This record gives sequence, structure tokens and C-alpha cells, in this order.
Amino acid sequence: MPEHPPNRRLSRPLPDVAIRSASPAGVRYAELHCRSNFSFLSAASHPDELVARAIELGHVALAITDQNSVAGIVRAHVAAKDLGFKLLIGAEITPHDSPPVVLWSMNRAGYGRLCRLITRGRRNAPKGQCRLALSDVLEHAEGLLAGLVLREAGTLLAQSAGLLRDAFGDRTYLLAELHRGGDDARQLQHWINESRQHSIPLVAANDVQYHVAERQRLHDVLAAIRHGCTIEELGQRRWPNAERHLKSPIEMAALFAMCPDAITRMAEI
Repeated sequence: MPEHPPNRRLSRPLPDVAIRSASPAGVRYAELHCRSNFSFLSAASHPDELVARAIELGHVALAITDQNSVAGIVRAHVAAKDLGFKLLIGAEITPHDSPPVVLWSMNRAGYGRLCRLITRGRRNAPKGQCRLALSDVLEHAEGLLAGLVLREAGTLLAQSAGLLRDAFGDRTYLLAELHRGGDDARQLQHWINESRQHSIPLVAANDVQYHVAERQRLHDVLAAIRHGCTIEELGQRRWPNAERHLKSPIEMAALFAMCPDAITRMAEI
């Protein structure tokens, strides 16, 4: 029997939340890197939970960027439309020869190219997997913005940054993500230097994988299933804290106090 299209009758009741244009302190922020539970065994919140929480926190918009997928966009769109909230459409692409790249569609044509890119990756790999090279991403650049996720420094990052800048031009960004680790200040300064070196703007994000910190326990269970082990056996594959939840604009501004432009630049995207 065919599935019914998602609608309010088939979805969980949406919470009674009010749209706010900014946080009480006047900080404008939109989370640009956010996975839903449609990133199978990788994230722990439903798309509508993420939308509702972003509204409660005072975000001006939210990007749903599931891993090599746009599957969570439909339910996020239903929730955002019913609540009158701005939703950005994108995906986190994981090329085998580059750090992850978050892509955001600028228009309908860009959304079509993003879908074709993901389809290519799915066809290149066994069911449930996705295999893409950075060259595939560059080929589909038109109508998309790109954010290179900053994690490990090195030759691979430098090469990817240069190629993305050549293909995407001024639609290229570096995504900086801090999770209250012991060396956040040093790490942020390093990323600021990387941004200057490659002449690519730095933008703040949070690699969100659940809407509230309490959902980390479920995330640990999903990670254990994904790796085929117990939670205790996860070791370093388990996040050291619960900071990958949606944060308020004020919290994000505090994390990036050394580089406030990384917050304000979000408006470009």
C-alpha cells in the first residue's frame, strides 16, 4: 500500500511555540549544520523537534543537513510551514577524498543539483551507503553554497578549501564548530588563521545531532548499534559531552566571542 504524504494529520502534534526574530539580547543566529534522525543511526531527534526547538531558542532560521540525504526535509518543511518558520534546505556530503562539505540550496535549481549529487553517490555504493569524490561536489556547484567542515588540519583540508573556492567562488565558507572542549580558544584561533590563509570566510555552526542535551543518551545507544558494540565499548567513538544540541543565539555568541564575525556572517547564508 503506498505511503500517505506527510501532513498534520499523520504527524505528531506540533508544540505551541511563538516565532521570535532574535534572542532577547538581539543576537541573530541560525543553525546551519543540523542532522535529524533521517541520518540513520547518526542523529537522535525528529525534524519537527529540531524546528520547534530552534523557534523556542529564538533562531531566525534552521538548516536541516542530513548526511548524504535530504530525507528529513519533508517533515521539517511541514513543521516549519505550519509554524511560519524559515527552513533552509541542504545536506552534509562526505566525499571519500575530502573533509565533509555542507551544501545549502539557493534556489530550486540548486536543490535539483543537490538531489542529483546524492543520487549519484547512492548509485555508486551498496544500499544504505554513499560514495562521492570532491570532484562530484565541484561538478554540481551551481545554485549551491558550500561550507567545508573544519576538523583536522593538513594537506587534505588545504587542497579541498582551494578547490571549493575555485568552484563556488564567494559562495564558499569554512564551518567552525566548538563543543566546549579544553582547547576551544586555541582551536578557534587556528581556524581564524586558516580562514585568512585560504581567503575563505569563517562561519559558526554546532554540528547539531539532537534538539536537547538530554537526547545524548539515545545518541549513545544509536552509536553503539552503528558500531556493533555496547555503549561502554564505544570508547573514543562516544562524544565526551552533550554539546551537540541546538544552542541559543546567546550561547553561540559566547562560544565565538573571539570571532563575532563568524556569528554575524551567518546572515549571508
